[in-house]
Amino acid sequence: MSASADRPGVEAGFSLECDAILFDLDGVLVDSTTRVAETWDRWARKHQLDPARVIAAAHGRRTIETVQLVAPHLAATEEVATLEASEATNVEGVFEVPGAREILESLPPNSWAIVTSGIRAVATLRIRHTRLPMPKVLVCAEDIQHGKPDPEGYLTATERLGVDPTRCVVIEDTPPGLEAARTGGMRSIGVCGTYAADALSMADHTIPRLKALRISRAKNGRLLHILVATT
Repeated sequence: MSASADRPGVEAGFSLECDAILFDLDGVLVDSTTRVAETWDRWARKHQLDPARVIAAAHGRRTIETVQLVAPHLAATEEVATLEASEATNVEGVFEVPGAREILESLPPNSWAIVTSGIRAVATLRIRHTRLPMPKVLVCAEDIQHGKPDPEGYLTATERLGVDPTRCVVIEDTPPGLEAARTGGMRSIGVCGTYAADALSMADHTIPRLKALRISRAKNGRLLHILVATT
């Protein structure tokens, strides 16, 4: 792995071939950093918890697993309902990540999916708010029993797409998501932003931003070529 001189841990360029791309939503296609931070900060202060620790734990995880991790003494089901109800009705501070729409619109519908730790109501609200294409396959928190870093979400997406997991590339911005990809036998690309490059070392490749990706497809419409040139 070669690294850019001004961005330690970020590669100067690479190329991949795959049959499908599996995207995380928040932090990869949608910038919801402010919205997520405000929600968890308010909740943490309400329960006399350290907001920074709670927010760090929340990135890449389902709400239920975050609550169980940082506040095992609370009634998780009730807390999750309150948190998710707030997220499902508020899009203030939610934006499209630059380049996301162009990438998704260039892909055949059967060659990509979104796998998110959020519930379906939150995911669809943010996708529609940012006017991104709605995926044919959208795997959300309520579709699985175990969230990231467990690979269940990504493996569910490959099954619904009818693609071999080893022929997929996952694009993620958090360590739990990258761990899920590796455990599921998939290659991964870590996108810096939520975390710095050195925190995404589990990724097969790391890029500074989503717009660094250049994706083309073979004439049969299935094989995808991913090219990244960050220099």
